[in-house]
Amino acid sequence: MSSDKNDDKSISLTSIFMKLVGLWMASNRSEQRVRDITVGYTLIAILFAIWVQFTDMYYSWGDFSACLFTACNMLSLTMPFIKILVLLAHKEDFFRLILYLQRKFLHADYDSYERQIVIGFKRKCTFFIYFFTLFTLATVVSYIVNPLIANIGKNESDRVLPFNMWVDLPLTTTPYYEIIFVLQVLSLYHIGISYFCFDNFLCIINLHVAGQFQILQYRITNMPDLMYKGKQRKNEVSYKESTSFADDCYTIFKKYIRQHQILIAYCEKLEEVFNWIILEQVLMFSLLICLDGYQVLLADAPTRTRLIFTFHITGCLCQLLMFTYSCDCIMRESMSVATAAYKAPWPLLSMTTSGRMMRKDLTLVIMRSSIPCCLTGRGFFIVSLETYTNVLSTAASYFTLLKQRTVS
Repeated sequence: MSSDKNDDKSISLTSIFMKLVGLWMASNRSEQRVRDITVGYTLIAILFAIWVQFTDMYYSWGDFSACLFTACNMLSLTMPFIKILVLLAHKEDFFRLILYLQRKFLHADYDSYERQIVIGFKRKCTFFIYFFTLFTLATVVSYIVNPLIANIGKNESDRVLPFNMWVDLPLTTTPYYEIIFVLQVLSLYHIGISYFCFDNFLCIINLHVAGQFQILQYRITNMPDLMYKGKQRKNEVSYKESTSFADDCYTIFKKYIRQHQILIAYCEKLEEVFNWIILEQVLMFSLLICLDGYQVLLADAPTRTRLIFTFHITGCLCQLLMFTYSCDCIMRESMSVATAAYKAPWPLLSMTTSGRMMRKDLTLVIMRSSIPCCLTGRGFFIVSLETYTNVLSTAASYFTLLKQRTVS
């Protein structure tokens, strides 16, 4: 996806990472083959990392701290793996969401006020995505640097890898050590990208949909198309009192109703594609934040290991906030359409057929807007900012139980 005239850096950056994962649109067959190979490599890299962590947990069973360390890594691997599988199952719908975002939201014809709304939401996207991407990549770099620091001053037989591997090979000696180190780094880098790119894209879609609802509110309340038409009349007062004013209002209002219906349908398709991902995210966030907190505060680990999970827990908190805030924006802005409809110039309309029809349709718009557009975890719960506090509260409860287990 190309950036628009306002230079949307968040979308440009996210599209690059999505291409690296392999889940992006292709313009021809050769490019599609590259995408298929890339997504295949991504799945292999994740499965390789899951196998490494699973064997490490098997051989470390009985060591409580080591098992929790491995469990934290396993959760971080499972999340992107499930996301890729879900999006592959909804690949066509996912690409349609991208195309519609590009053609109708980013490159639409806006007036100056509407353009400021779009720019404001783009700035929010850029802030969240840069911040979250920074801490995720910092976590990846910390995993890579950790064994390099640990190996300073050690003999060749004592060298450690980023992650333990239990194979019948002399992994600490050259060239086995270098080969396995490169394999783990390449796998880790690709997993890091797949960890944040899908959440970044969901945040972008959510915030732009919320921006479209805000633009719709402005249009319904102010009817800029009608104001432009009214300026072409020599006598605006007499025009507002005429039957043609009611006819023009109703014609324009029907266009806004169609826009509202399209946004509702878009949110429903967004819910259909991402509801499994949302359910997985919310269920795992509490455990992940709890285990990260244990590694930072309670585990008997060196400072460099604590630094890894400091970056990780900060990235998780940012990821959760970005995720819940963007969903909450859709809810609030979709419900605000009702207030905007009530502020429309319906009291000025004469009681003609168009005037009566517009009043009835306004009532229907207000009633429909009372039911917010939202994203859910497979229908079990609605995601909003309240979800953020609930997840943190659950994570704190898990951490307290874990702390009691450690102390005892």
